[in-house]
Amino acid sequence: WSDAPRLVPPHPAPPAVPPGSTGPLASPTYFWGTYRPHVYFGMKTRSPRAVVTGLMWLQHGSNLRHTNEQNNGVSRYGWLMHDGENFGVQEIRDQGLLLRTEFVKQPGGDHGGDWSWRVTVKMEGKGPPPLLSLFFYVATDGQGTLRPVLENGTRLAAVAGTAEELGDFTLTFLPPTREGGEGPKYASYNFLAAGVPGLHRLTDLVRHSLRESSVFSPPGRPRRRFFGVSSTGGLPGEPPRGQLLLHQVTLEPPAVLEVTLESASAVGVRQGRLAGPALSAALARHAAAFEQRFEDTFGLGARGVSLPQRRFAQAALSEMLGGIGFFHGRSLLRSEHQEEPVPGAESTLFTAVPSRSCFPRGFLWDEGFHLLLLSRWDPALARDILAHWLDLLNADGWIPREQILGDEARARVPPEFVLQHSETANPPTLLLALERMLPDAPLPYLRRLFPRLRAWFEWLNRTQAGPEPFTFRWRGRDSDPERFLNPKTLSSGLDDYPRASHPSAEERHLDLRCWMALGARVLAVLAEHLGESSAPYRSMAAALSDNDLLDRLHWAPELGTFADFGNHSTSVALRWHRPAPVPGRTPPAPQLRREVRVAPRPQFVGALGYVSLFPLLLQLLRADSPRLPALLDSMDNSSHLWSPFGLRSLARDSPLYLQDNTNLDPPYWRGSVWVNINFLALRALHGYAQAAGPHRERAAELYRGLRHHLVTNVFRQYEYTGFLWEHYSDTDGAGQGCHPFAGWSALVVLAMAEDY
Repeated sequence: WSDAPRLVPPHPAPPAVPPGSTGPLASPTYFWGTYRPHVYFGMKTRSPRAVVTGLMWLQHGSNLRHTNEQNNGVSRYGWLMHDGENFGVQEIRDQGLLLRTEFVKQPGGDHGGDWSWRVTVKMEGKGPPPLLSLFFYVATDGQGTLRPVLENGTRLAAVAGTAEELGDFTLTFLPPTREGGEGPKYASYNFLAAGVPGLHRLTDLVRHSLRESSVFSPPGRPRRRFFGVSSTGGLPGEPPRGQLLLHQVTLEPPAVLEVTLESASAVGVRQGRLAGPALSAALARHAAAFEQRFEDTFGLGARGVSLPQRRFAQAALSEMLGGIGFFHGRSLLRSEHQEEPVPGAESTLFTAVPSRSCFPRGFLWDEGFHLLLLSRWDPALARDILAHWLDLLNADGWIPREQILGDEARARVPPEFVLQHSETANPPTLLLALERMLPDAPLPYLRRLFPRLRAWFEWLNRTQAGPEPFTFRWRGRDSDPERFLNPKTLSSGLDDYPRASHPSAEERHLDLRCWMALGARVLAVLAEHLGESSAPYRSMAAALSDNDLLDRLHWAPELGTFADFGNHSTSVALRWHRPAPVPGRTPPAPQLRREVRVAPRPQFVGALGYVSLFPLLLQLLRADSPRLPALLDSMDNSSHLWSPFGLRSLARDSPLYLQDNTNLDPPYWRGSVWVNINFLALRALHGYAQAAGPHRERAAELYRGLRHHLVTNVFRQYEYTGFLWEHYSDTDGAGQGCHPFAGWSALVVLAMAEDY
């Protein structure tokens, strides 16, 4: 009971992000950005209740587009160039319509400067163009005011606004022009002013306001009716929390539309409005600078990488940068010491997201992988993101593994995943990224991080301890094991990867032990770097890296590999079960329940796959380890982990290979190829190939083959589908799961550059 009050309060250490350091004066470069990854195109500031801007569109006869969705008919979308700071170019293909969205920021003044958008629309096929409406909007979320500036009573020419961190600003909607900016383009205009019950309701509010009462009347052409917005007063029964002003432009493609935001404080330094030819010139300059910076950073051209593959790599990095978001709100938390959930502390988070469509929010273990790439492109940006994550620490040293902050984020999450449980950990991949960032990070920055990293690591060491010294166990496995073929371990990040069939306190989890070894090693180096005592971390790292102790706890002679240990049955299956009928009631539906054919016993878990490789993946095995050949053999064996598309997550001859976990729970980490673990494998093989030892040539050969297969397939699938994918089929290489998934799948860029 005494631990329950520690669930909500933030950790007492000084913040990793200094107060005021993210505002427009202290950090103008990152103040404005495309920090709304869940929408196709939109911008906001790094402010808790920011003014937001965005784009919707409607091909009349189709559906309103606004938020990124899977399988909604939008065949391709993604950033082709994005520097994470001042500039981006995105293409969207929607049922024959090609939209190109571009933005450029211009520094100046005390409130983050100006920016300009250009949206180019055209049809890819032949035939009469459809009627297209573009909706440009600006909305507030509890603070700030907006005033419409109307032209001819119907066209919203501009919005005059003011907000806490923005000061006074003007958002101007320029009239559309023909393709190439040559002359005016006929359009019809509609305007909407409404109260907003919350930013998560913007799409519904606009859809509710549409009426088929507007008329498109081009000179000398037939009149056509279309759906136009009309003021409705908001959504019935939902009191407004902010304002929405929306400018609807209806036209026939092709056309070019531009929007400018000008800060009042930049008047004295502004050289002129960034529109038309000036915007074209700025876009061209930024595009050239992006390409040069990309080559200077990754050197793909110098390596002889083809132009299509270089364009692909640029898009992979850009989609990650364009997927960075700024979130504000409270998590919903539950402690093992109290039954009722409680809202967490008010928090902000600056983070990349795994997927703009499926997972437009922060994920703890994903972020460590993201930072491996981001730290190469923009070390200052990566340091800022890492610091934001560490400021989420509660008084106990816990960081919730999913960050669902604010109404917009929560609206995209199934209810069963909203609640965060205080005993549930996640792999400390932030330390994997910090190890890479540490040599060049400023000392004051590292000093701010150290108390929080120490508290987080101590929390992991204390709460995830195993049944005997130097063993560890993931908490939070599925609590109803009879529902699942093998109860999931979401905390591990590997979700349905097979573990002991019967969860118990006697389990020893190999991957977690390896993560803790990495963490102890990184904290020891950091402590020494700062002149702090490193002895506890050095001794722990030595013990967890001791190959003999690792053998005793996790080497399974009968399996010929490393493995988890627990109460496990090798004979389980899912069977339909019909519950006993209750007299007078409708017969209950049959249920799929687990059948245990052989009683479980304490033993090593036979599930050759990613978990088995962790002593190699995190390079804990000595270069001359007698266990290394067995792991290299399993990686090189097509009946085990080798595939023409990368290492599969579970051996093909495993009993649970590609097996459903329930009738509604298809296989996830049970055979598919995942880029993040393949990247760790490449990184490790590259290291073993360079280390003196008897296995260096074998490691080098495996490295070359794996790198070729992985890069070739991820590029091929991108060319075919237009997306990076969450994971890939081990049988035909096809992209699977969520798309676009430019989180850890974008690590393919580092593999192409051989930058580990």
